[in-house]
Parts: sequence; C-alpha cells; structure tokens
Amino acid sequence: MSNFRIQKIWQDSYEDYCQSGNFQSEEQKKTSRAILACKSGRLGVNISECMECGHTEFHNNSCRNRNCPNCQAVLKEIWVDKRRAEVIDSPYFHVVFTLPHELNSLIHCNQKLLYGLLHRCCAETLLELTSDKKYLGAKPGIIQVLHTWNQELDYHVHMHCIISGGGLTSDRRIRKSSAKFFIPVRVLRDKFKGKYLALLDALHQQKKLVFSASCKALRDPFEWKTFKNHLYEKDWCPYIKETFNGFGNAIEYLGRYTHRIAISNSRILSVTETEVTFSARGKTPGDPKRQITLSHEEFIRRFLMHVLPTGFQKIRYYGFLNNRMKSKNLKLIFRIQGGQRFRQRYAGLSMAELLKAVWNIDLAVCPECGCAAMQQLGRSYAPFP
Repeated sequence: MSNFRIQKIWQDSYEDYCQSGNFQSEEQKKTSRAILACKSGRLGVNISECMECGHTEFHNNSCRNRNCPNCQAVLKEIWVDKRRAEVIDSPYFHVVFTLPHELNSLIHCNQKLLYGLLHRCCAETLLELTSDKKYLGAKPGIIQVLHTWNQELDYHVHMHCIISGGGLTSDRRIRKSSAKFFIPVRVLRDKFKGKYLALLDALHQQKKLVFSASCKALRDPFEWKTFKNHLYEKDWCPYIKETFNGFGNAIEYLGRYTHRIAISNSRILSVTETEVTFSARGKTPGDPKRQITLSHEEFIRRFLMHVLPTGFQKIRYYGFLNNRMKSKNLKLIFRIQGGQRFRQRYAGLSMAELLKAVWNIDLAVCPECGCAAMQQLGRSYAPFP
C-alpha cells in the first residue's frame, strides 16, 4: 500500500471533495481520474505466462499522467538518459528564481500566461547577461523546470535552471567560465525583477490579465500602480543552489527536479479515514524534519493546485539547447571539444529491457519457479475513464 497512499486518499475522499463544490479545471479532473485508475486494472492489463510451470502474471497498466506519483520514475530515467548526450565539457550551475508571494493570487488566475512569462524572463535574463563579455561572452545551454509548491504543498512559484558555464560565442567558438558562478547575484536579481515587472505591467495595460475575487482591486489603475511599486521595493533574491565542478553530475542531479510532483508517496507517513500526515524538511538548513497533518479535502485541494494547465510545457530549453538549433550546435561543440563526453545508455530499449537495466527487474524470470521463461500472452486495453 505504501506506493499507493495518495491513490487511497482519492479513493476515500475525492467524491466528497467534488460534492463540496470545490472548483476544478478540466485538467485537474483528468488528473484525479488518472490517479484513481492508475494500476487498478481499469486501464487494461498485460498478461504473461511461464512456459515452464504455467504460472500466470497480471500487470495492471499505469496512467502515465505527469501528476501521478506512481508514473514518474521510468519517465525520469528516459529523460535523463536523453539529456546525457547533450552534456558538454564545462562547469554547470543550478540557479533558482522565485516570485514574491504577493503575486500568488494574480498568477493563479492567469497560470498559462504568467508561468510562461516566468519561463521567458528567466531565460532572457540569463541569455542577455551571459552574452556580455564581462560575464561569459557566449550562449550557454539552459534547461528550465517550473515548480509551484513548497514542502507544505502551498503555492510557491519558482524556476529551477541548470545553466552550462560554457557556450558558443558569436564567431562559433567555445568560451568557458571558471568553477565559480560568473554572474553576480545582485545583477541577476535586478535584471530579472525589472524584466518581469515591466512585462507584467505591459500585460495589465493590454488588458490581458484576469482578476479573481482575491485580486479584483488590481483592475483599478491606482491600486495596480501601488501594487507594482510595492513589488519593485521588495528584494527578489535568486540564488545559486548548486555548482557542479564535475560536469557529468549536472544532468543526473537535474533528474531530481524534472519529473518531481508536488508530493511523492514516500513522504506520506500515514493515511487515516479523514486525515493524512506527511513529512517536510525543516524550515532552515539543519533543522529536523517536520510532520504536517491535513484533512483529506485540504490535501486534495493543495495537490490539485499544482496541476499545470493543459499543454503547458514545464520543462523548456534555451541557448545552444534551443530545440530548433540544438542538433547543429551540439555537433559543433563536440567537434571543437574533441568528442562527445556521454552517450545515451537506454536508447532503443524496450520497457522490459529498461526495467532490467535500471532497476534489475527481470520480467522474463518467473516469480514462482525462477526460470527465465515468462512470455507475454497478450494485452487487455481499457478506455481512459
């Protein structure tokens, strides 16, 4: 049951949550249906039989929803493996940009627009500063991953950015930084804050923003100006979370963030008929872990708050990793650097081969007699509920 604790919360209380009149987007409803159906048999099964002893195994299909806690491990391994082949010989840095909580209400009712704006501003900030010869004078590779939660599952919008300390110059050469992050944090802060607020103000002037009841006062130009000035006065402090002197570690590290959801089953400590208790890090480094208890309804509300809008790409690529030019750029970089440092390990593997390579799970071995004689007999599919 430990791998299905979140599913149990939905089984026990999702119907009550719906009947309580809580608003849900179509994507949130789809996520809830996926969590309820995942590995339940409602999505079909794979049937295998041992050719030696006749033992039969039934494996229920997973939902593969990007918000389901049971479906991220395989997707993460495949993603990380693809990115390995894109790692260049340079230092790598992990930079985090966080938006002030005063923006939460406005962002939540304009998610697709303002999450997209955050992606854009983080990328433009990094690319504009790294193009300056004072800092790097080259175009780095950037991978950005949007997260919207903190340890308590509250709304906390921030962007994880992995940026290479080397890149292509305008004359198609390689320039690398030292192992120390090459942009002063105050410069990063001021550029990011100015860019985000200027573009946010432009959206307001163009009347592209939606205002919920919690932020409806911002429709008024005077209130908006006061709100904007307050945000300018705040200290937006991006920080350098990690520096990788060994460039091979950066992508493995990023895998922790790319397919992470708001909370995993491993953090759920207990589930009663009405409450769920989960663990959280201490509020400051070195503090012991905490335990947080919520009602099922509040847990579901907080979890669904982090379901992204339909079609929104939470992982995006910039610089020499821009999708349109990535292949050409990497080919040039690897030629200049004398070869590719890493290659994909799992390209072309079937799911059974991947499970064996990564987790040493051999689906061909019969759990009853131990013979490598399991063969798939067929699949039973079911429509998504």
